[in-house]
Amino acid sequence: MVQTVQDLFIIGGGINGCGIARDAAGRGYSVTLAEMNDLASATSSASTKLIHGGLRYLEYYEFRLVREALKEREVLLGNAPHIIWPLRFVLPHHKGLRPAWFLRLGLFFYDHLGGRKLLPGTKTLDMRSHEVGKPLKALFSKGFEYSDCWVNDARLVVLNAMDAKAKGANILTRTKVISAQKQGDHWEIVTQDQLSGEQVTHMARMVINAAGPWVDDVLNGAMERGGVQNIRLVQGSHIVVPKVFDHDRCYIFQNKDGRIIFAIPYEEDFTLIGTTDQDYTQSLDKVEISQAEIDYLCSAASKYFTKDITPDQVVWTYSGVRPLYDDGASAAQEATRDYILKLEGATKGDAQKNGAEQDDLPCLHVFGGKITTYRKLAESALEKIEESLGHKGSVWTRSADLPGGDFEPQDFDAKLTELQTDYAFLEADHARRLLRLYGNLAWSVLGNAKSLNDLGQWFGSDLYEREVRYLVDHEWAISAEDILYRRTKRGLHLDDTQQNALQLYLQTIHNAA
Repeated sequence: MVQTVQDLFIIGGGINGCGIARDAAGRGYSVTLAEMNDLASATSSASTKLIHGGLRYLEYYEFRLVREALKEREVLLGNAPHIIWPLRFVLPHHKGLRPAWFLRLGLFFYDHLGGRKLLPGTKTLDMRSHEVGKPLKALFSKGFEYSDCWVNDARLVVLNAMDAKAKGANILTRTKVISAQKQGDHWEIVTQDQLSGEQVTHMARMVINAAGPWVDDVLNGAMERGGVQNIRLVQGSHIVVPKVFDHDRCYIFQNKDGRIIFAIPYEEDFTLIGTTDQDYTQSLDKVEISQAEIDYLCSAASKYFTKDITPDQVVWTYSGVRPLYDDGASAAQEATRDYILKLEGATKGDAQKNGAEQDDLPCLHVFGGKITTYRKLAESALEKIEESLGHKGSVWTRSADLPGGDFEPQDFDAKLTELQTDYAFLEADHARRLLRLYGNLAWSVLGNAKSLNDLGQWFGSDLYEREVRYLVDHEWAISAEDILYRRTKRGLHLDDTQQNALQLYLQTIHNAA
């Protein structure tokens, strides 16, 4: 089956691909996006879940990146106040590492570099009397508290895909690009459905290679370049342990090797600890944390907490590979987190002069980036797209809400009260979770339900059939892993029997479709 010629064909359903698809579709470009697995199935769901400027990047003179990221914190908070919210971070002063004056100076720049308006600034803490000092060893008597934001990273990707689809984009999951070749005045892209095996040929005026860790694989494989190497793969891994502390702040800990780790309240009952930074040279098919990384994270956290963190406490791990642009940095943690966009082919004016010959067909390759700056990356990508295809609409995403996020951040508690009033049968924690995941779309998830029985089959914790069906029908969820570890994180609360029951239910739906 041959498709009509699209303006853009985007390879990759991570945050960069979905962000570009959303922005482009909103400007009037016709867009198809293909993701070989589930949305956010790799790097984009394996972050530390932070919208942050990157305090440590100041040491590597990444001032442009930090400034852009700091400015984006409050933009994204306004766009998606259900999945993004402010957090306070505690940085204990370690007498053997960076001096206190150096930390305070860095935090001064952090407070003022990005035009902060909503988030509170830095303050100095006496750890001996403050509650945040109680879980820590007594040697940490002084600390600093500053602001950043939390994000549900996988949901940020899905919401961008949903908005792109609402604006006309064609979003294809479980669809692998096996060939992308120039044919006359257009690209011919052949995809294969990973479930059915069906192959489809698509045509597009421009290709966007936003395949994340696979960006060079696309160049060397589907585009048949051969021998191309643009990125440095850096593995970042996290561990989840039972709750280590009871307050709502997060910790950022320095380590003697120059790296930092975070300890963050996670999914009600847990603490998230990460991340690692090490070069990755193995297969991308299944990226997993190593025992050495688990030991490293446990040891690093144990140097600060009064109670040791040990490998036997770990209840879940996740690991991702960041596709950083290879700038020749000597250490993985020093490699730039900035994004690089490389445009191949002619601009629109050049193409008109040259008659749009085969070599003029444009292709944009996306290298690196971080989740905080995905929206700005997409805007920069659209500038390149306009150079090649012509202008089609204005910059628009800065003030545009993501699905479910059409309320002010300060109104979350009022929204929660409204949801609990409309669905009085919900427990408080259940209502809060639904509002945090879906925002104003929580009413669409629950529909006309008048009781828990109306929510259908119960799968464990507070996960019911009606929510599962919503995720299948509206958010491209197919497997139990999609739902439990990317859309909802309920996998931390369901046992193996319950998870298997969900997978069986989903197979029944899929077979009936």
